[in-house]
Amino acid sequence: MDTNLLAINPVAFHLGPIPVNWYGIIIGLGIIIAYFLAQRESVRRGFDQEFIADLLIWAIPISILSARAYYVVMKWDYYSQNPGRIIEIWNGGIAIHGALIGAFITAYIFTRKRKVSFFFFFYIAAPSILIGQIIGRWGNFVNQEAYGGPVSREFLEGLFIPNWIIEQMYIREEGTYVHPTFLYESLWNVVGLVILLFARKLNWRRGEMFFFYLIWYSVGRFFIEGLRTDSLYIGEELLRSAQVVSIIGIAIGIIGIVYRRIYVKPAVHYLDDEKKPVATKKKNKKK
Repeated sequence: MDTNLLAINPVAFHLGPIPVNWYGIIIGLGIIIAYFLAQRESVRRGFDQEFIADLLIWAIPISILSARAYYVVMKWDYYSQNPGRIIEIWNGGIAIHGALIGAFITAYIFTRKRKVSFFFFFYIAAPSILIGQIIGRWGNFVNQEAYGGPVSREFLEGLFIPNWIIEQMYIREEGTYVHPTFLYESLWNVVGLVILLFARKLNWRRGEMFFFYLIWYSVGRFFIEGLRTDSLYIGEELLRSAQVVSIIGIAIGIIGIVYRRIYVKPAVHYLDDEKKPVATKKKNKKK
């Protein structure tokens, strides 16, 4: 049997002549689930009900554009010769680090405008961000991208993963099965999600959730990136960009936690009561 016949069709369905890809559906699903979870916690912590929605209006398009821009810049040798393909985001080709950078900058500016602590907000948003990443990686799975080096079928069977995942990990162009690095990262983030949810009960200091996220995701991404065969490189394929960014993320995380433990006084914790509700819109007074 032709193994490739068992691969998942990346096109879910058509709306007339327009193909709707599983990639976009999965990314959209991740955003929706992340939104509802963040919305629930934000309201519980005193935020205006429209705060998360107002933020996402800016964060989603900016994150998509920054993710694509990051990818295009790293692949500029190709896209400079094929500029018409720069907009073909539906075929994949977005970088999670680019998306995160865009999202963090947007959230920082937005929270500053609303006079809310960015670290307080991130305590609410961090689990939702990881959920989005957990689900989003399955878009790479359907597209058969972001995979690792060659392995045997016996190796994959030894991981006790379902047969439909194994079959999707057969890359016809390569003529071999490959490491399901999307799955490794997704599972790593599941563990990180459990830790973050537990950390809420431990009532960490504000800021530590953000820095822990940077460390946790970066450590996993650093090692998983080493298995991938489609890495984006800095320079003449000397340094994998994701590993460089991961090292920077780990360093920022460690320095941030140490600095806030030593110099930020008095310590403010996540569950500490606010003097007044935060992140509410200013409403015009009726004359």
